[in-house]
Amino acid sequence: MARKRKQDRGGGTRATVTLEREGVPFTLHSYDLGHAPLEGSVGEAVAAQLGLAPEVVFKTLLAEVDGDPVCAVVPTAGTLSLKRLAAAAGGKRARMMEPAVAERISGYVTGGISPFGQLRSLPTFLDHSAMTLESMLVSAGQRGLQLELRPDVLVQVAAARPVEGLGVPG
Repeated sequence: MARKRKQDRGGGTRATVTLEREGVPFTLHSYDLGHAPLEGSVGEAVAAQLGLAPEVVFKTLLAEVDGDPVCAVVPTAGTLSLKRLAAAAGGKRARMMEPAVAERISGYVTGGISPFGQLRSLPTFLDHSAMTLESMLVSAGQRGLQLELRPDVLVQVAAARPVEGLGVPG
């Protein structure tokens, strides 16, 4: 039987603890979809529930480039360009990581993976569209909780590298 890692330790998730330790500003938003949305992406449903534009909600995906784990942060309304991810990471081939492996490496459950506070520090790539936004939302490290912050905070704290066209409109 797999051991569950506790994500909320009374003081927040590992993601919020990381941001607090770095002294950077962020806002928490909670949501409850209750079930999978009938149309569109989960991110679009989250944006609608929070009264925000869908293009400000991003998803965190773990992939492998030539067998090495990497993290990609892209708009939820689109898909990850594996070709651009491989090129950005200096590799030849990228593929999505199996969910169980992503959970083990990040320490988060699928659907709640944050680019902050992962168990392993991974090379992180951010869709360049985020850099045009005043603020963006990413997972706070658990389902039902989002972090709102400036894109430059993600670049600074997660050492994320902006990549043009990393997210492909879906």
